[in-house]
Amino acid sequence: MKPLLTHRTIRQISIFMFTFFCSLSCLAQNFPVKPIKIIVPFGPGGIADLTARIVAQKMSANLGQGVVIENKPSAGGVVAADLVAKSEPDGYTLLLMSNGTAISANLFQKLPYDTLRDFEPLSTVGFFDIAIVVNESSKYMQLKDLIQAAQTNPGKLNVGSINIGSTQNLAAELFKSSANLDVQVVPFNGTPAVITALRGEQIDAGVEILGPLVPQIKSKAVRLLAVTGNKRSSFFPEVPTVSEVGLKNFTASSWNGLAAPAKTPTTVINLLNKTINDAVNDPEVKTKLQDIFVEAHASSTKDARSLLENDIKRWGNIIDKARIPKQ
Repeated sequence: MKPLLTHRTIRQISIFMFTFFCSLSCLAQNFPVKPIKIIVPFGPGGIADLTARIVAQKMSANLGQGVVIENKPSAGGVVAADLVAKSEPDGYTLLLMSNGTAISANLFQKLPYDTLRDFEPLSTVGFFDIAIVVNESSKYMQLKDLIQAAQTNPGKLNVGSINIGSTQNLAAELFKSSANLDVQVVPFNGTPAVITALRGEQIDAGVEILGPLVPQIKSKAVRLLAVTGNKRSSFFPEVPTVSEVGLKNFTASSWNGLAAPAKTPTTVINLLNKTINDAVNDPEVKTKLQDIFVEAHASSTKDARSLLENDIKRWGNIIDKARIPKQ
């Protein structure tokens, strides 16, 4: 009976494996030798895009190599994530990951990638608050006034957010369920439409990312009632969190981070983590992020993965409770 593998075949396999692992080792030791791409699942000019560009510029300076942004917007960020998941695991193609990545893991019936298996989270980059606002002329001076009115008049109040399944929309649904309110969550096509409806008194309140609302708040067109994070916003420290108002342990915030394809060499992962942390913790970068109302926050790879895992579970529960159909 002939052996399944000849000595020659075994030797060829051994040489191939040795060459393969040596090439990975060489890649890691010399990394980076060419520009790195960060794939952003949103269009140019938004908070996520600006955050990526600010951090990429500092990463490029620290690495001595270009770090370029490539925008690949699509529903749920699926196109960008799929592109990175299927890229070579060499550290040269990264994904701007966000809480939206965790939401998509629950919102779509089938994805062309596995959110936890196909990515190596590298670090968080920044967090940004979600706000609950009303028209400046509204009779609701505090969040408790809005809650009390909704409880007294079930089914009468409308709360606006952007499209169904967005972080803002799910934060509104979470607020509704946490306070046990019978209100209608009305989705709009974008932030300008929410602001227009709010200023035109077509909705009673709005739930939106804080940054784009700041000019409206400062010009006294809308009134900020509360923020949805686990602590007060450093930009409006006088404004309470939803949790402080009475909905204990209520938190809903947006975040951005960076991730590499799974199976990227550990040495490359570690180098990228250090590079991202050095960039995000740079005082100039912190100031630039603060200017767009983003709280700079880098992390370990372990903490970045834990955040993603916890958000997948958390947003999944909220989607189920709100009975949002999968796409």
